[in-house]
Formats: sequence, C-alpha cells, structure tokens
Amino acid sequence: MQPDGSIAAHFDDYSEPLGKFSAAATERARELRAGLPLPSPSREGDVVARDVERLIRQLARRGLVEYRLARASDELVVIEPQTSDYWPRMPKLDDAATVTLSRFAYLRRRGTSMVLESPRAGALFRICDAGTASLLTMLATPQKIGSIRRLDGYPGPGLLALLLDCEIIIKVDTARRDNLRQIEGDDGLVFWDFHDLLFHTRSTEGRQANPLGGLYPHIGLSASLPAVRPAWPGRTVKLPDAIGSASPFEQLLDRRHSTREFDDRKPVTLAELSTLLNNVARIRSKWSSPLEFTDDGPEIEYSSRPYPAAGSAYELELYLAIANCDGLARGFYHYDADAHALTAIDVHPHQFDAMMQGAEFAMDAPAPPQILITIAARFGRISWKYSAIAYALILKDVGVLTQTLYLMATDMGLGGCAIGATNIDLFAKMTGLDIHVEGPVGQFALGRGIEPPASG
Repeated sequence: MQPDGSIAAHFDDYSEPLGKFSAAATERARELRAGLPLPSPSREGDVVARDVERLIRQLARRGLVEYRLARASDELVVIEPQTSDYWPRMPKLDDAATVTLSRFAYLRRRGTSMVLESPRAGALFRICDAGTASLLTMLATPQKIGSIRRLDGYPGPGLLALLLDCEIIIKVDTARRDNLRQIEGDDGLVFWDFHDLLFHTRSTEGRQANPLGGLYPHIGLSASLPAVRPAWPGRTVKLPDAIGSASPFEQLLDRRHSTREFDDRKPVTLAELSTLLNNVARIRSKWSSPLEFTDDGPEIEYSSRPYPAAGSAYELELYLAIANCDGLARGFYHYDADAHALTAIDVHPHQFDAMMQGAEFAMDAPAPPQILITIAARFGRISWKYSAIAYALILKDVGVLTQTLYLMATDMGLGGCAIGATNIDLFAKMTGLDIHVEGPVGQFALGRGIEPPASG
C-alpha cells in the first residue's frame, strides 16, 4: 500500500498492481489479510465497501483471495477459488427443495486438512468443522432443505447456498430421483465418468488453481530417473542393423524436431496451411452401419481421416488461432474437415491474445507462434460407446494426431511444437461451448522456423 492509494499484491518475488483506492478503503483492506468473511462486504450506500469490493474482485481475478464462512466464532469452511472469475453467490433456498451431493463431488485429505472438491466447481471448500463433514456424508442421500435446517449443528443456509452455487450439491426432482445421473446437468454431462472429468480439469488450466507444468516438484525428495532404463539381466539377443538405406519415411522421422522460434518475415501461406490440413485431418470418406451386437440398434455414423482413431470415432476437432498467415486474416477459426474450409469465430481480442501468450509461455519461446492449433474433443462422440476408458482413448488419439502434424509440417519444410498445457476455461469463453461438451485436449504451434545462418 502506497501513500497515493496505490495497492499492489506481492507474492513469490513478484508484484502485481491492483489500482488506486481511497484512504478509507485502503485502511479497511488491511483486514483482508485474515481472509474475507462472507457474505460480500458491499452494502447499499456504503461507498467504502464498494471500493473494497472492487479491490477484492481484482484479487479474485488473480487467484489471491479466499473466503471464510463462520458461525459465531467458529470457522466452518474456507473457500478457495479455483477459477479466475469465481465470485461467491448465495441463491435462495426453498425448504421444500430436495438436494443431494453431485456425483462429481469428493472429499479428500490435503496436508492436514480435509477439502471438498468437484471438477464442476469454481471453488474448493476446506472443511474446518466436524459437523459440516457429517452433513456432507448425509447428503449422499437426497434430503429436503427443511429437514436439514432442523438438524443439530446445522451450519446455516450460507454453506448450502454456496455448495449449490458451485454445483457440489444439486437440486433433485423427486419424481426422477431414481436416476440421479440423468438429473444432474445436460445430456453432455451424462456421458462423463467421475474419474474422466476430474482428470480433464485437473490436468489442464482454467478450472483449478494448483501449480501446473515443469516445476520439478520432487527436487530434494528423490533422484531423477535415468534417461535410459537399466538393462534387464539375462540372455541378450543382439538385433541386426537395418536393411538397406534409409527410406524417405525414416529420413522424415530423423528430421522431425520441435521448433519454438518462427520467422515472422516469412509467414506460412494459406496454400501451405490448406495442404497441411488436407493431408492431416480432412475427411476422406463417410459411412454408417448398425450398432454392433444388436439386431435393431441405431445406425452409427463413421468417417475416415488420414490418422487412426479409437473406434473410428474421430472425436477430435481443430481450432486455429491465426496470428500471421499470408492470405488469411488474423483471427480464430474452426476447421471444417468435411468441407475443407475455415469458419471464423468472433472472439474478444484479449482472449485471442491470452491464448497466444499462454502458448508462448508454455513453449518457453521468445514470441507467440504464427499459427496455434488447438485440438479439441467432442467428448460425447467417444464416451457414448466406451466406458471407463473414454478419456484415455481421447488422449491416445491426441498423440497420434500430434505426431501426424509433426511429420506433415516437417515434410513441408515448416516447424511445429506440441504444447502440453491448455486452458479449458478460456476456450469455453471463446467458443461458448461448455467444458464438458467440447474442449481442448492438446495444442500445436505451427510456423516457418528461423533458418540457421549460412556457413562460410
């Protein structure tokens, strides 16, 4: 806090300016160090409180605020936002309404605390009260709000409202309570198994606040495994050398490498991009056939593309963020693999920039790529058929498609780089698609690599 009213957040040797605030708001903001009590501090006519709320929203967008819910002097839960735009809301509760735990909610130990989480929630709840934990156990069975209110140790309506807002508990239509899976969410959510949605949200950015990426978290705890596995003991059969000279495909594999620096003086042309997409992802044929193992099952549609896919589902879609392409305007596009065409999608410039900056950071590159390809999955396309292994199959398909992109780019004299992190929340905002319906599962940077200087 500076004399001119400027406030900045300091963490990990990094400073983030938050803006200027009145002296009264600055003084009240000092109380935030102990955590923010719920409900929100803003009160009608309280100018200082509204100023403090503006500060809180600035902190919340950066993941630097948590909220406390207490009963008298007893802390019940601490709420830790997991998304940048989480803001606690308390919907009104009807005593006649029936609620139950979401099938995606889970309680686990984290350090010496118990935390309640869900891959659908914008926040996690650190449980500080044994009575609250007991209530959660009871909510495995649908309960009326009125009945919960009469319990000894009832935590008050605030907690239930916050859990309902985060979709950790859900309202139940009593006439349909025999099938809770279908009651919760839309048809797209029905396709998801608990472990798949959890892995999807916890291994990507945008819906969780845990550290992510190459952070070397086990330095000092254990040694790094060797690059080459120690040989097994026993009899060894020495394999003969490869037959004949290297084939064009062998040479292509040998030339393949990741390119992180691109020459913006020589952007990829629209013709080159068209050729790459045609040879990597264009639909080659389509057909339908009856559902296997049944005589009267529905007709299932299939397609064929240049890369193999689990069950011929071809659930993967390509979205292109074009920063620099000769013959194509800057923007965000979807590749229509059937029509071999690009469809422009209107996005806010700051969202486009955030996606490109995220790729630049993930690649540890000096600048964003010329073209960023986001590989998204239509999750229901593959989970309609496969149980327990649907998300694993999607990731296998991503690996196959990524290698195909690498080899095609290499063959065309272009550069590419696979990117390990994607932001599913940012993609959802750019496309308007729910994260459980269609979302990113991989990214690939494409451009013309910088040629090494000529020798001599």
